[in-house]
This record gives sequence, C-alpha cells and structure tokens, in this order.
Amino acid sequence: MIRLQEVKKEERELLWNINQKYQYEMTKYYPDEMDEHGNYHYEYFDAYFTDAERKAFFIYDDDIIVGFVMLNPYSAIEHYPDYTIAEFTIFPSYRRNHCAINAVNLILSRYHGKWEIKYNEKNVGAKKIWTMVTEQYSPVVYRIDEEETVLEFTN
Repeated sequence: MIRLQEVKKEERELLWNINQKYQYEMTKYYPDEMDEHGNYHYEYFDAYFTDAERKAFFIYDDDIIVGFVMLNPYSAIEHYPDYTIAEFTIFPSYRRNHCAINAVNLILSRYHGKWEIKYNEKNVGAKKIWTMVTEQYSPVVYRIDEEETVLEFTN
C-alpha cells in the first residue's frame, strides 16, 4: 500500500542522496552538470527544511521507499497556485507497479486547491502520468517553451 511520510530534518541526507540520483536521471532532459564534488546543484534543497510552504515526502510501498515528492506553492507561469510538484520520482524498478499513479492520487486527495505540474515534453513517461492523473480535473495546458509544459488545475 502506498503511503507518504514527511521527510524529517534528520532524514535530510537520505533525501539529498536520493535526489542526486533523480537529478542525474533528469540530465536526459536538462543540461545540468555535476560540481567538483560530483553533485548536482539544487538551489532550493535546504529551503525544504526551513520554509514552511515547502514539503518533502518519501513515498513508501508498504515499508520500502519507492520514491519521493517535493511540493511548494511557487509558480512556473507566474500564477498563484496553492501547490506545485517541484520534484517527483518513483525509482525505476517500481515504475511498472502503478506506484506513481497511486502516489499522485494520494497527494491530490490530501492537498486540495489550485495546482501546477510542470514536465519536460521529452520525458514521455512523465507526460503520460501527468496527463492521465490530471485529466479528471480538465487542466489548462500552458507551453512554457518547446520543451516544457505546465498543467494548471483545481481539485
């Protein structure tokens, strides 16, 4: 069963390590480079432990961490959402088990309001999931540029 567990300050290093693997995976779509320590820069990472408007959750399937999600209210299209999904991943070995859909549905059932979800058009898996789970909310689609799309909806 999918569940969310808010990341505690003492779990910061675990989230950092998992996020680094996710950032590496995102280099398929974005030209991010590693720094001299082998890490990918994530400007707002520390804010998830100091800014009350930012939330980070581990996604569990029973007792196994299968991913994470990071939420905040900051718009990619200069609107005023209640929530955006800043980062979201399900680890590759769990992606065919509906963990992503179940996790997103759980998040949307807990947090009601105006949402924005941004994805890269080249990321076919992300596009498929976000389109599928937001379809019931009739999202407004904004193209930021040739590569990025934002879905805006209220649940």
